[in-house]
Amino acid sequence: MSQPATTLAAGSSVGIVETRYLDLPEPVRLDCGRDLHPVRVAYETYGALSPRRDNVILVCHALSGDAHAAGLSRSPSGESTRDGFGAEGHGKGLGWWDGMIGPGKAFDTDRYFVVSTNLLGGCRGTTGPSSIDPATGRPYGPDFPVITVADMVRTQRAFLDVLGIERLAAVAGGSLGGMQALEWAVLFPCQVDAVIPIASTHALQPQGVAWNAIARDSIMRDPAWQGGRYYGTGQAPDAGMGVARMVGHVTYLSAPALSDKFGRRLQDSDEIRYTITEPEFEVESYLRHQADSFVRRFDANTYLYTSRALTYFDLARQYGGGSLERALGGVAARTLLIAFSSDWLYPPSASQEIEQALRALGKPVELQVIEAPYGHDCFLLEEARQTPIIRRFLAQPA
Repeated sequence: MSQPATTLAAGSSVGIVETRYLDLPEPVRLDCGRDLHPVRVAYETYGALSPRRDNVILVCHALSGDAHAAGLSRSPSGESTRDGFGAEGHGKGLGWWDGMIGPGKAFDTDRYFVVSTNLLGGCRGTTGPSSIDPATGRPYGPDFPVITVADMVRTQRAFLDVLGIERLAAVAGGSLGGMQALEWAVLFPCQVDAVIPIASTHALQPQGVAWNAIARDSIMRDPAWQGGRYYGTGQAPDAGMGVARMVGHVTYLSAPALSDKFGRRLQDSDEIRYTITEPEFEVESYLRHQADSFVRRFDANTYLYTSRALTYFDLARQYGGGSLERALGGVAARTLLIAFSSDWLYPPSASQEIEQALRALGKPVELQVIEAPYGHDCFLLEEARQTPIIRRFLAQPA
């Protein structure tokens, strides 16, 4: 199996990496009843594959992530990029989980071969709504099939089959990535040794479903969305997408974190300016910045499809007839659940429910709740505190 060229670079212990692309030979059967073909998967790898191919860890990203999980990206020109744009014309600097992947880190590349893929429906190299529909020669747009987390995982399984990897030492991820890890444990119980869902859940709570609905509606109510057929028109639903990102970003933070970071400080002066259209407060300016940067790197239709997939995710409904314990009955993997005290979007109570169900079944499970003030974003910010927990868990015998 070919591996991306990697060279050492300042700022990352992984070095400079290149995103690769693989076309699946067979169609992917989807939960909606459709077959999707062709399917291209964008991926990166870190570390070395063992001769027995038994040291593979799959890391799964959250809603707005991609395959570039660690290291510095190599641009199409061959230059490394910390900012700006890399492969496929997207911003690709330091990988989104670089603090967790590399020699001596949580996912130790001296020991493990770590694989990261862009999920199905993505806009960062894997087939999604912005990809070309071979039937029309135009981007799929709203003709792309509705997908589920299970569809994402089946695509990952098909991708690994092509690479000749039959079994995984672990699957790990935060948020939507954690949902994928749980789905792996249920769908392919005999093919994964351990799963590590972080800041995740077995089913998004109604409040989370509601926030996601508001974000999707903000995109679809933007006239520039054009029913999802905005590609090539010179217009895109940037306004609606920006609002969706603002809404999402607030849900990823906690009230104490926002208070500590911004308080009620004014943006540009010591006195209010009596303006409606311009941001008065630092927090308003911050959210506008988040919106503006996000719309430059992400596709609105992909946001709609992945947001819908995570709201559909419900292990008890999908596999247990309403019973989480029944849904998890076939799980064979060791499970490490990590939650954060201030995460109100994916609260520790959801991880506790998974732990209780697995423990009632006599399954090996461990739950760690980390006291931290940053809300859902803790899974990206509290890397140093997660690392010893994950390293110890992975070091335990299967």
